[in-house]
Amino acid sequence: MREYHKIKTVYTRNPETNYKTLIEGEFASPEFKFLADNTWTWTEKIDGMNIRTMWDGESIIFGGKTDRAQIPAELLNRLNERFLPKKELFVKTFDYVNPQACFYLEGVGPKIQKGGGNYGDKQDVVLFDIRIGEWWLKRTDVEEIAEIFDLPVSPIIGYGTLYDMIELTKMGFISEYGIFKAEGIVARPEVELKARNGSRIITKIKFKDFV
Repeated sequence: MREYHKIKTVYTRNPETNYKTLIEGEFASPEFKFLADNTWTWTEKIDGMNIRTMWDGESIIFGGKTDRAQIPAELLNRLNERFLPKKELFVKTFDYVNPQACFYLEGVGPKIQKGGGNYGDKQDVVLFDIRIGEWWLKRTDVEEIAEIFDLPVSPIIGYGTLYDMIELTKMGFISEYGIFKAEGIVARPEVELKARNGSRIITKIKFKDFV
């Protein structure tokens, strides 16, 4: 099933600094600029490893960000624990709608990214998106399925404009996972939208973009 799409940073990256900094005020897409003053839903951006749990109607399949990515053994064991006993839940939850379902998760914990231990003393996953066939689920539906499958879900930390999101991230804020600075914010319009090329309108900003 499909790999998770790239999420654009809200502002354009500066080629003069080898793209390490942003050109503040220059939005990375015309859609971001047009929608900047609307209300967006902000979730904490988690610094981890992209993981997919896929259901094809018969089998549960695990994958990384790409089909070639290797999943650490400890994290793979945790995926097995979380999902393999729940095959009947997949059948009950998805087959009557569409047998093609993909959970997008962030693998977190010790040895996953620098500072991974901030998210807990064991490797685990956090759900942040679900796709069924060609449909991305609404946040309320993601939360409902997370409850059914007993999965943690990326926390909503607020609502507001893109300008508000940028200012909060620039100042830095404490993570929902402990006393450390959050990596940043992922923002989605309150209503799922797509650009002319069919890509989702979704954006991110990181604290380190300003330091």
